[in-house]
Amino acid sequence: MADALNIVVVNQLADRHVASIKNAAPDANIIITDKQHVSEHMPDADILVTWGTYDTRPLYLMAPNLKWIHALSAGVESLLFPECAAGDLLLTNSKGIHGIPMSEHVFALILSFTRSLNLCLRNQDRKIWGQRIPLQEVHEKTIAIVGLGSIGREIAKKAKGFGLNVVATKRTITKELFVDTLYPAEQLLEMLAVADFVVVTLPLLEETRGIFQLEQFSAMKKSAYFINIARGALVNEADLITALREEKIQGAGLDVFEEEPLPENSPLWEMPNVIITPHVAAFSPVYLDRAVKLFTDNLTRFIENRELLNIIDKEKGY
Repeated sequence: MADALNIVVVNQLADRHVASIKNAAPDANIIITDKQHVSEHMPDADILVTWGTYDTRPLYLMAPNLKWIHALSAGVESLLFPECAAGDLLLTNSKGIHGIPMSEHVFALILSFTRSLNLCLRNQDRKIWGQRIPLQEVHEKTIAIVGLGSIGREIAKKAKGFGLNVVATKRTITKELFVDTLYPAEQLLEMLAVADFVVVTLPLLEETRGIFQLEQFSAMKKSAYFINIARGALVNEADLITALREEKIQGAGLDVFEEEPLPENSPLWEMPNVIITPHVAAFSPVYLDRAVKLFTDNLTRFIENRELLNIIDKEKGY
């Protein structure tokens, strides 16, 4: 490319990250900014690096030279505005870097429930030595992964190490190394009925929004646990609260919510069979190392006019 690229990054980066981008594009102008000041740099921007949950439409409209938006996240729901979907703008994400921390987070939640760590911590706060707490094993139980992508595969891989039976839903039926039974998406209810742990790893699309309602929770075993590390809007939260109150399911581990931060008046805060984490399942000290490496690999491809990795199909939304 003849002209120097203007790369605008809406996130703080360490010096090593900037150096990595500079190494991939020595002549580029790299602007590290924040949401308050990014608009100042958009008229000349060629590439925008941001988060998929950040409303980028206003920036797009003031960036006549913009050729490519790269999401530091896997989800891109806030980047699929009409102008982006209709135009030639390239859109990529950071799919493939989340499996390790998110799968570890899932098993932290599962083991907290099976070994009653959530109850032990409540007893610890009250200085109660309670030996009569329910204890279970995960060995030979069944984990159901709703939406088998790169994150789901890493969960399945770890699940096998714990001796779990693994079932999953996937749009296209393929051979999967760590999955015992693969269900088509339309057989979700059938799969839920056999699961002891249900883990949601779906992208948020129009067809997946609110996919978990009272019908789905009622299809689960009363002894089953529901874990959502994907997006809060996949779940009808009122129905989840009803399912927990009526003991249609045993408990829930929730990292994402319909409204974030979770409102103080939400009943979920007070439920002893719920573990809440503040949308941190993907976080890791090395997250940006992985994300920037993926971006710089793509930046090299972009400069060399080669096909990029993780191109989003704008019609499908992933």
